[in-house]
Parts: sequence; structure tokens; C-alpha cells
Amino acid sequence: MTLILPVIMAGGAGTRLWPLSRDSMPKQFIALLEDDLSTFQATLLRVKGAPFLPPIVITNHEFRFIVAEQMQAVGVQGQIVLEPERRDSAAAIAVGALLASRVAPDAVAVALAADHVVENAAAFRADAMVAAEFAATGLIVTLGIVPTAPSVAYGYIEAGEALGDAGTKRLKRFVEKPDAATAQGYLDQGFLWNSGNFVFAAPTMIEELTRFAPDVIAAAREALDGATTDLDFIRLDGRAFGRAPRISIDYAVMEKTQHAGVIAAGFDWSDIGAWDSIHEVMDKDGAGNVLRGPVVALDTTNSLLRSDDMLLTTIGLTDMVVVATRDAVLVASKSAAPHVKRLVETLKQQGRPEATEHLRIYRPWGWYQRIDIGSRFQVKRINVKPGAKLSLQKHFHRSEHWVVVRGTAEVTLDGSVSHIHENESIYLPIGCTHRLYNPGKIELELIEVQVGSYTGEDDIIRIEDIYARA
Repeated sequence: MTLILPVIMAGGAGTRLWPLSRDSMPKQFIALLEDDLSTFQATLLRVKGAPFLPPIVITNHEFRFIVAEQMQAVGVQGQIVLEPERRDSAAAIAVGALLASRVAPDAVAVALAADHVVENAAAFRADAMVAAEFAATGLIVTLGIVPTAPSVAYGYIEAGEALGDAGTKRLKRFVEKPDAATAQGYLDQGFLWNSGNFVFAAPTMIEELTRFAPDVIAAAREALDGATTDLDFIRLDGRAFGRAPRISIDYAVMEKTQHAGVIAAGFDWSDIGAWDSIHEVMDKDGAGNVLRGPVVALDTTNSLLRSDDMLLTTIGLTDMVVVATRDAVLVASKSAAPHVKRLVETLKQQGRPEATEHLRIYRPWGWYQRIDIGSRFQVKRINVKPGAKLSLQKHFHRSEHWVVVRGTAEVTLDGSVSHIHENESIYLPIGCTHRLYNPGKIELELIEVQVGSYTGEDDIIRIEDIYARA
């Protein structure tokens, strides 16, 4: 049996699922469906156990602690590689292939996106094992998807002659996302959707990148050779990685190589690239609606309605998407849902923080959420995991007042340590050196009131930090 090394790409932004998915917490780390797992966690579990080896996860450095925490939550260990910036899939797969050739030279690799939904994990594993046998002979095998409709959201693959009797065929050509009429023609001719998931031997991918995208593989090799170890993470050299052209693996290699095969996958798949895709894969009520959260819908059909907090009510809607978070609401027709990315770009141009940041911001020690903000104050809710510790720090422009509402806080204030219990508080004057630690067995929650001339996050001088951020 051929060993398979998963290379999971988990660095995307997922802006078409705004306002739920944003740069600060993109869709692959959010529990979008009914199983309370993120798609990243579902991907990890899909490739857990023989013949799959512990995965290589390639992600943006901003997500490193989220990745580590979600891997720990599902009991998966692996290597986490940090990209200093996004350079598209060719650079990520180049790094994955190079690292795979060093850590598992006898295995083949499977490159997977962390934000896809696969309904039948057993069928996926069976297809991956078939693809691995052909990849071991020098082919780059794409997992093609049998289309269920003439979609204009996906690229298509034309398969050629059969390669043996295991269902794998020569890959004849890739075609870009078509218009509706062309998509129907592709469907009639038996084309497959391009899932963007590939199985390959590392030397084959390295050789093809060297032939067709030498700048990509050279930058990836230099970035990996110059990588440093940061806690449990492999941090790629930023200057070298930044020289990699921003190009997808489809354009860089797959549209040019003569060593490509395709297998028609036996599992149901979606890249959940937009809200209309979410509506397609989720369970619906008798009126064709997907309802999540505090939602009341009257005379509403074939719509997706989701609220994280506030009551959401609708009357007389058809084929609509309404998504409400604590600080933003999206209202769109399902047909316009794939264009949400354009809306997010407009919000960024207007300088709206909601375009990229959630009210709840995750940190390695837990999270904080803004409750209110004014010209000289800010109020936050802070949650610290058991055993977690914030950095030893100080501020030049604000004082802080902490009120514990749950758990016990161990507070270091200018070298003096005290324990603050529920319904107790402590004052931290401007310029003091302080640290917060949760010594208990339950989560610590407190309300922080900041007062001063400036309350921005960049007024934090870290003196010592167990997460190597000082």
C-alpha cells in the first residue's frame, strides 16, 4: 500500500462568505455546517490514519494558533508551515512538495484545500488510494468531480484515454470557468469539475514546477532552506517567499504538464465558495429554506437565513441570502451571492473595519470582543483559556480596569501577584507592567474598561510572551 502524505492548504481568506468569514477568521476555521466542525477539522479527520501520514498544514502566520488549537481539538498532530504572505496555490504546493521530499521521500502527497466539503469520507479515502498508485508511477492525478449541474462557478476537466481499469484517465485539458451555455455543453460531453485537489509524488511535482514555473520553485526552496522554528511552527523566510509569483497551480503546472491524470471521484463535493453553495449542501425545511440561529421566516422560500446573535425575521422572500452577525448584515439574492467578494473590496476601499475584522478577535490565549468604544474609552469582554497567560506588557496611553465575572484571575502588577475572584476588580494605571493568567480549571471571563487618549491595539509593549510575540 502506498503511503500518502496530506498537504493541507489553509491560508485563504474566504471573502465570498462575508460577513461570517473575514481575514481575521476565514471560513475554513468556522463551523459552517451542522456537525460543529470547521471544514479544516473535517479535512484533518478525513486523512487521519493509515495509509495517510501526519499532515503538513500550510497556512498564513496570522492563523498559526487557530490551526494548532483546531488540530489539537480533533487529535491530529502534524507540521505547521507558516506563509509570511499569500502567494496562491503554486507557491504553497511547491513548499509542500519540497518538504514532503525531505520528510517522507517514499510517500506520495495529496494536496487538499482546507475549505471544501466532502460528504463521503470513505469514498474519498478509496479514491485517494487509487490516485496514489498512479501518482507513484509519475503522474499528477487530479480528483475530478462528476457535475450535478452546468455550474459556471467551477473550472472543468476533459478526460482522455483510460489508464488501466481503476477508473483513472489521462487528463486531456483544463478549461476555465465557462458561461452557462458552454457549461451545459461540457456537461453533455462528460467533462468533470476541477476540485483543485491533486495527488503526486514529490519529485514529479518538483520537476514539473522546475520546468514550467522555475521562479516559484526557486523561491519556495529558498524560503524553506531559510526557514526558522518558532515554537512548534516552521516559519518560512519572508523575503524569499515574497519573490514567488502569485499564481495558481492550475496555471503554473496543470495546464501545461504532459504527466497528468484524472479520476472521477465517487464522493459528493463542494468548495462552498459562496452562500448559494452553502444553501445547496445544507438540510432545508419544507419551504426549501436553510435557517440557522434565532430566525423567524414567514412566506419565505428557497432562502438561506442565518443569525449569530440578534433576532432575524423575514416576510415574503424568495431565493435570498440574509446573514446577520453582531456588527454586519448581508442581504443578497442567491444569484448575486458569488459576487460578495466585490462588496468586500468596496468596504475595504471605504476603510470599513468590518470588511476584515470580527468583533471577536482570537488570540493564542483565548479571545476578546469589543462591547463599546468612544473617543477616550473602550470596553471589552475577555475570555482566557485554563492555563493560558497573556504577555507581560504595558501601555503608554491608557489605563485599564478589570472586573472578573467568571473564574479566577492571577494578575501581576509591577511585580506584585494577586488573585482576583468573581465580582472583584483591579485597576492598572498608565505605564504599569502587568500580566493576566488563568490558573483555574474553567475559562476566565472579565470585563476590561480602557480609558485614555488612545486605545488602539498597537499601544501594547510586550516585555515577555510565552507565544513568542514579544
